[in-house]
Amino acid sequence: MDTNTVLLAVVVATALAFDFTNGFHDTANAMATSIATGALPPRAAVALSAALNFAGAFLSLKVAATVATGIVDTGAITLTVVFAGLVGGLAWNLLTWYFGIPSSSSHALIGGVAGATLIAAGASAVKGAAIVSKVLIPAVLAPLAAILVATVGTFLVYVLTRNVPEGTRVRGFRYGQIGSASLVSLAHGTNDAQKTMGVITLALIAAGVIGKDTGTPWWVIAASATAIALGTYIGGWRVIRTLGKGLTEIETPQGFAAESSSAAVVFASSHFGFPLSTTHVCTGSVIGAGLGKRLAEVRWNVAARMVAAWLVTLPAAAAVGALAWAGANALGGALGVSVVFAVALLLAAALYLAARRAPVDPGNVNDEWTGRVAPAPAVREQVA
Repeated sequence: MDTNTVLLAVVVATALAFDFTNGFHDTANAMATSIATGALPPRAAVALSAALNFAGAFLSLKVAATVATGIVDTGAITLTVVFAGLVGGLAWNLLTWYFGIPSSSSHALIGGVAGATLIAAGASAVKGAAIVSKVLIPAVLAPLAAILVATVGTFLVYVLTRNVPEGTRVRGFRYGQIGSASLVSLAHGTNDAQKTMGVITLALIAAGVIGKDTGTPWWVIAASATAIALGTYIGGWRVIRTLGKGLTEIETPQGFAAESSSAAVVFASSHFGFPLSTTHVCTGSVIGAGLGKRLAEVRWNVAARMVAAWLVTLPAAAAVGALAWAGANALGGALGVSVVFAVALLLAAALYLAARRAPVDPGNVNDEWTGRVAPAPAVREQVA
């Protein structure tokens, strides 16, 4: 087996590992509110989300095309650059998962690839205008649109059902949440799974396996869909807890409005080929649901923590991507990539072991939030 084949295999494995973390990191986007309101049991929620993420990955390829050819100059890309970019995205996903921060896997991936490309091939190889128009501007507008839609939707839901008996209303919206949460999962699959498809396609182009205009091979679609579905089923309980319980106390009508708003915005972005952050959209929808019922009964300290993470996602992932490329390039070829891959695995294992000291799982994901900015405050206090 030649060096190029080994490098390609490592890149594909790293891409699928990123896709897996994307699944468990972003499960909260679809199911946090349904779990928080009791509309779905935790395990059933992540199983349903996994199945729909898998199905959604087959619905569209516009986002994959944007990531594969619209962010960096494919002529300047090598397998080492693609690998380093994936490491940047993967590292940010794991770090934010540990702290229970709903951050953008999309921006982490794009930042990692851009950072590795920048140090490897120079600024001219990074399509700055495309990143601004297709990534940064939607990143600002999408959560604002979600806040607006969810605020109005929540207000209307309560106005239109004000004469409905409380028990009937709760039951009705719990059933409604199953449908709306399913739509978010389907929308997430159409948008997020495609980002990994795009990066693997980019790697295949760099390796000379396919041409620039060939499109995404079917096995890449199937593998990416499977990886994100498996990650979703694992359940990112730390992030689910923050989004479901940390931002605001969600009732079933609010959950329905938030999920419906998120699905509408994400489906629209997938239609236009924008690699949108479902995290940004769903967080905006949850904030809007809080504003729509009680006018600003939102834990703004938790929201500020999320926004701070969003602001540093691109540059932080880019820095890690650049560092990973520098390390792999210094050692050279398959050896350099293998060493960086091993270091990434060790750091991932360390974060996992640290997280086990204050675990979040289906049994405590809905515990009352104490007001601290932490994914599992009650457990942390018991351990201390």
